[in-house]
Amino acid sequence: MAQDHPLSALMRTHHCGQLRREDVGREVILCGWVNKSRDLGGLYFIDIRDKFGVTQLSFDDFKGDRNILKKCALESVVKAVGKVVERPAEAQNSQMNTGEVEVAVTDLELLGSCDVDSLPFLPYGKIDVTENQRLKYRYLDLRTEKLQRVLKLRSDAAQKARKTLHEMDFIEVETPILYKSTPEGARDYVVPSRVHPGHVYALPQSPQTLKQLLMIGGTDRYFQLSRCFRDEDLRADRQPEFTQIDIEASFVTSDSIKYIAEQLMKNMFNLDDGFTLPAMSYAEAMRRFGSDKPDVRFGLEHLDVTSVFGETDFKVFKSVFDAKGLIKAIFVPTELGSFSRKDVDGLTDVVKPYGGKGVAFFKQEASEVTGGISKFITPEILSQLQDALKQSKSDKSESGTWLFCADPNFEVTHACADALRRHLGKSLNLRKEGYHFLWVYDFPLFEDDPERGRLAAKHHPFTMPKVSEVEKFLSSDPSSEESRQILAEMPAEAYDVVCNGYELGGGSIRIYRQDIQHKMFQVLGFTEEEAKKQFGFFLEALRYGTPPHGGIAFGLDRIIMLLAQTENIRDVIAFPKTTTASDLMSSSPSVPAQEQLEELHFSWNKKD
Repeated sequence: MAQDHPLSALMRTHHCGQLRREDVGREVILCGWVNKSRDLGGLYFIDIRDKFGVTQLSFDDFKGDRNILKKCALESVVKAVGKVVERPAEAQNSQMNTGEVEVAVTDLELLGSCDVDSLPFLPYGKIDVTENQRLKYRYLDLRTEKLQRVLKLRSDAAQKARKTLHEMDFIEVETPILYKSTPEGARDYVVPSRVHPGHVYALPQSPQTLKQLLMIGGTDRYFQLSRCFRDEDLRADRQPEFTQIDIEASFVTSDSIKYIAEQLMKNMFNLDDGFTLPAMSYAEAMRRFGSDKPDVRFGLEHLDVTSVFGETDFKVFKSVFDAKGLIKAIFVPTELGSFSRKDVDGLTDVVKPYGGKGVAFFKQEASEVTGGISKFITPEILSQLQDALKQSKSDKSESGTWLFCADPNFEVTHACADALRRHLGKSLNLRKEGYHFLWVYDFPLFEDDPERGRLAAKHHPFTMPKVSEVEKFLSSDPSSEESRQILAEMPAEAYDVVCNGYELGGGSIRIYRQDIQHKMFQVLGFTEEEAKKQFGFFLEALRYGTPPHGGIAFGLDRIIMLLAQTENIRDVIAFPKTTTASDLMSSSPSVPAQEQLEELHFSWNKKD
């Protein structure tokens, strides 16, 4: 902070973490919160705090009314004028950055008093309150060193993202928040229009069509830190409103986007100049890890052992084999961990949320097997399991525990085995330090929509089929079972950036040809009228010269989660919502006034 201003021109001259021995003799003004006060029988001290640190104030030379000191309760805001002096040698505090000095106060002003008797909690030291209390009084929680550090971290990361993209000739463009409802996989938040009775705007789930329109408009390289809104079930790494680093560029390939992603991750995570994203296909990720966002910080990879149990007497596995389902195994070497029967029984709770009924197991010591389903493990089956282990990249130990997930539905098996593996990685403390990135590519173009009995877009309906599959895609007949099977297995020009088991970003090369876009809507079951109603403006734009283009969007909140080393997204957002999408601080959502409802020509059916 500049020092050549007259003191009267400044509210403060220094922050509370700034003063050092070399400042002794300087006249200063400090402002902040009362962090601690001590009356030592004539000697009075106040520790004053702001986001930068703490400074001790002493009052030996204070000539004002000392009654003001009694009014300066904890968390009151004060302004102190005085001179920096060196603390006596025996009073210096090596645990404080400012511990060699104190400010001998000549004038003290109480700027904002605090009703300390009703203060919900003190925002320093050991804070023993529930998360709901923290969220209800978020303005107090924001005073904590942790949250102020996170907000600074978030700001710095956002600036690094902007700098990186500006240096690659991207320009920042804002897109509308009030927009048209376009289906993109989650429910929209809608806003009734006063001037158009009976009509609504939708808050954007992402600026998907808008950024593509920017490419059609010749913008070439666009980005923004965009606010997105999705009305979906929440979890630890998801919020109803979030920020994404949204990127789109013309005349690019998947490799072009991968390079952009590498530069962005390198700068935001302070990685070495030679950093590149290791790549893995979606099919390989699902086979080895059961997840499209695998945590590669540890081993315990999945083994597909379905064929091993074709002739087993274990009815559970035999029924899965006969139903052409999937059986996966995880082998945990003894040196990594051992399990009691109680431990294994507890694994049922790990897989239940994903449709699993339990986790089968047996223990192996060389050629001896015990426990669990060991009576069904013949020497032939054990030999085949060992062969599968040897062919994988997993540990080759012959002593350990075999764990199994099985279900007629491939997705259930993958999800349960993934949940089991992640649980083991955490509970056995196997996860390596640092950031372990992955570029996952060749996602499926479609996924099943059992409720509607048709295919749905895996990402969104503007994703380009794999270039090598375009002609096959155009010639497909979605009413034909044979074509549906081909389409269900068709890869897309889609990709994700994964780190430590989190999806940090996802994107694709977009459809830029009219014939491919029309075919996509046909496969997804849109009638021509429905496609025109929902996307008519976009289909119209495709008629007037569209460049090949693609992009990616990174979740800024998840990136900050990793940088801040937390697993809860609420820790990195200034004013987050609970898992029920509620704001405890402002008591929202709330019921609007009747006058407002009438003005909006709006009504709803109230639940009992």
